[in-house]
Amino acid sequence: MRVLVAGGAGYIGSVVTAALLAGGHDVTVLDDLSTGHADAVPSGATLAEVSLHDSAPVLAEVRPDAVLHFAAKSLVGVSQQQPEDYWHTNVGGSLALLEAMRAAGCRRIVFSSTAATYGEPDVVPIREDSPTRPTNTYGASKLAVDHMLTSYAVAHGFAAVSLRYFNVAGAAFGLGERHATETHLIPLALQVAAGQRQSLTVYGRDYPTPDGTCIRDYVHVEDLSDAHLLALPAPADGEHRIYNLGNGRGFSVQEVVDAAREVTGHEIPTVDGDRRPGDPAQLVASSDRIRADLGWTSRHTDLVGIVRDAWEVARSR
Repeated sequence: MRVLVAGGAGYIGSVVTAALLAGGHDVTVLDDLSTGHADAVPSGATLAEVSLHDSAPVLAEVRPDAVLHFAAKSLVGVSQQQPEDYWHTNVGGSLALLEAMRAAGCRRIVFSSTAATYGEPDVVPIREDSPTRPTNTYGASKLAVDHMLTSYAVAHGFAAVSLRYFNVAGAAFGLGERHATETHLIPLALQVAAGQRQSLTVYGRDYPTPDGTCIRDYVHVEDLSDAHLLALPAPADGEHRIYNLGNGRGFSVQEVVDAAREVTGHEIPTVDGDRRPGDPAQLVASSDRIRADLGWTSRHTDLVGIVRDAWEVARSR
């Protein structure tokens, strides 16, 4: 199959690209390298260094059978300060990509959505039929693309899947997280262990959880990659499916710190900070629907193992 991976020079996109190549697919990566890295694109894939807005000539040349769409701006805080960038890239860019697909005769797409589309949930674990009430521009922009895919499926016969998840972690194919602005807990903890920062801030220790710190869902990037490959052939023409992806349980901030200490042998000093506005006590996604439909399950459920995979790649750099 000829597959185009938008955002394939990023963390998740590069791992999925490697998995596609391992499966014998012909892969073109489309990435403007604004946040991605050219050296993260696996050998064997072709890199087209262009933005989503300029994707039409690439689609016309490649004529892919399917598209995997990871390209997006994803910093929640920045999305509130510079919403115009998020509407322009995440929504406007996605619209340009869908139109380029339509012109190239490609109707199959798997979209990397987010569980941030749900906002603060009423019930945990979060199911796909939960209300979507995003609390930031990032989540709202991703939800807008989900709605766009539904309308394109109805009007233009697209076969689409949106995958919603919270925190991605770990490493696969020698590829791990590498962000210019790091906001994710596990890589931040590992940066302390590597001597790149002095301490880790824990935002709130008075939540109604067993140890008082927030609980979040962490999905191993290899499990996430498996889900994307399973989702690719799943929908029929004119169908848009939405699936949540989760580990099966959540881990607290303190549990993550303890796991990082165990893996690295470093004390990882922490500093207590105030709660951040809008931070719920617990966010965990239910994966019952994708398990029932596609047989997907999270295989990497051990937190220490997830952190160890991330540490091995981070240390190799």
